[in-house]
Amino acid sequence: MKKYLIVILVLIFSVLDAKDYKLFYLGGQSNMQGFGSVSELPSDLPENYKDIMIFNGNWDNDDKPVSGVGIWENMKPGFGYGSRSDGITNTYSERFGPELGFAIKIRELMPDENIAILKYAKGGTSIEIGASRWGCWDPDYSDSTGINQWDHFLASVRNAMAVKDIDGDGEEDRLIPVGIVWMQGESDADNSEETAKKYGANLRRLMDMIRAAFRYDDIPVVIGQIADSGNDEKDGAMMDNIKYVWEGEFSFVENDPAAAIVTSTQDYNFVDDWHFGTEGALDLGYQFAEKMFGLLQK
Repeated sequence: MKKYLIVILVLIFSVLDAKDYKLFYLGGQSNMQGFGSVSELPSDLPENYKDIMIFNGNWDNDDKPVSGVGIWENMKPGFGYGSRSDGITNTYSERFGPELGFAIKIRELMPDENIAILKYAKGGTSIEIGASRWGCWDPDYSDSTGINQWDHFLASVRNAMAVKDIDGDGEEDRLIPVGIVWMQGESDADNSEETAKKYGANLRRLMDMIRAAFRYDDIPVVIGQIADSGNDEKDGAMMDNIKYVWEGEFSFVENDPAAAIVTSTQDYNFVDDWHFGTEGALDLGYQFAEKMFGLLQK
């Protein structure tokens, strides 16, 4: 009888010790991958993000075998452009993306919640098929092998969600999807007027598909307004059709009560023709978290 009682108590305490993690997905192209410089981060950066878990799925090109390899680890700088994983360890880069500022601010706003971030992003990618040589997100992509960013994203989700104990404390954890953060659109704006004008419809369809992947139709979505560096030697504009993508972005959030847009991107400095610098990458994460928290309060 005592043995049975001990077993029951162990099971009860195992359930009590298990954690529910609020899961946020961060995706898009290069400004979501992140070009902020780790060496330029402020020395007084809050450290309360270190208890937040992150899974940064390896990106790959279209038509490459699906992997989505990554591991769960405590948040830290270095998950920006150039970071990789072999499924056993993470190799950090000298860059960081919006995930860092997002982690800092969302911890401040949700101090009593367990937070997990799943990131999969790839630079240069479009939503429209054929709009970028760097890859596309359209689930209907059928060129060559038929594998594209949508498949790599799904693989990252499967791999991340398959881990039962993401924090390594010996107890099973539960990942509860609660938000999507999206920073993308430059490649669609840089392709053609026709592609840029389709961005709003393409964005809505893709967000609906990502919501379905997380089995949550009304999961909040925060997007970042794309910005132009103004560095083109001819007329200053890197993306001649950016206004149509802006129209698509604002149309999406105006017609979706569970969506919001971050516009502070228009004020960021660029490290090159396309990428936000350290201050911008950090602030973008802060702004994403503020907007997401607002949606979660509705």
